[in-house]
Amino acid sequence: MAEIIEGPRGYRDAAREIAKRFFRHENAVLVLVLIALMGGMAVITRGLTASRANIFNILLQSSIRGVASVGQAFTVLSAGIDLSVAGVGLFCATLGSCLITLDPTIRIVSNPYSIYTVIPIMLVVGAGWGVINGSAVSRLGMPPLIVTIAMWQITQGAAFLINKGRMIQPLPDNLAFFGAGTIAGVPVLVIIFITMAVIGYFVLNHTTFGRSVYAVGGNPVVAWLTGINVKNILFTVYVISGFLAGLAGVMMTARIMSSSMTTLSGLELDTIAAVFIGGMSVTGGKGNLLGVIIGAVIIGVINNAMSILGAGAAIQSIVKGAIIIIAVAIDYLRRR
Repeated sequence: MAEIIEGPRGYRDAAREIAKRFFRHENAVLVLVLIALMGGMAVITRGLTASRANIFNILLQSSIRGVASVGQAFTVLSAGIDLSVAGVGLFCATLGSCLITLDPTIRIVSNPYSIYTVIPIMLVVGAGWGVINGSAVSRLGMPPLIVTIAMWQITQGAAFLINKGRMIQPLPDNLAFFGAGTIAGVPVLVIIFITMAVIGYFVLNHTTFGRSVYAVGGNPVVAWLTGINVKNILFTVYVISGFLAGLAGVMMTARIMSSSMTTLSGLELDTIAAVFIGGMSVTGGKGNLLGVIIGAVIIGVINNAMSILGAGAAIQSIVKGAIIIIAVAIDYLRRR
């Protein structure tokens, strides 16, 4: 009889221990929020957001946003911020589209380039804008907020000079593989996102450079006293952010098979919201990339639901702004 009584107790104790470990994890609340949000939106939209096709669409859109958010996470961890991600991604998308478009009246070269030549060009150009941001922040000591806002405007203006405000299409059919293709049933966009997330997680948690990023964000003076080259770390995180913004431009172009001045519109706010929802500190040095990934998906669910409900751009902007304020307020209260 004793064994019969103790058996259920043993299972209950084990379940209780598993629950404790789950709730002690720093991302447990985020997972619960995501589940509750998806359930609530499914009820509000009468199951539209819970359909297989819609979930698939959320994953694709979250992948593009998530890649740029990984780059944003590096800058925020270093106590900086990159508001130029949307402009950099737009410029790379515009430049790439104008090199490969089949429309000779829009193309900026005599013959269309191969996408396998243009995609690396887009990534290098994205990293190049990051070099300018990183140099201004690390070498000149300029505030990241001012530098990246200015770069946001510069890249948007440069994109307009290239495309004259026109939508650039048609694009080569083989580009569609990167936006709508699958490998073993998994969308290529999701594979790219997972790959960048895994690489980012490994770099931040298992390399000297990653530990240096946390140290610089936590206290740059102490980091310098311990032998860390603070300027090089600050320079590199903006190059990473620019590269991943360029990659987001590639992904979005392949996803919609065109580009225009609205390509990646709002990406800067989405990445900032994802980073702060994911638990990263606005003052730098604290947070983890897994939380940022979950935050990117949460933003994707919110955007998708508001679109299905017919919310206009004004309402969406209000919601995103409120989310950022709430996330930052929680961070400040937690640090107090």
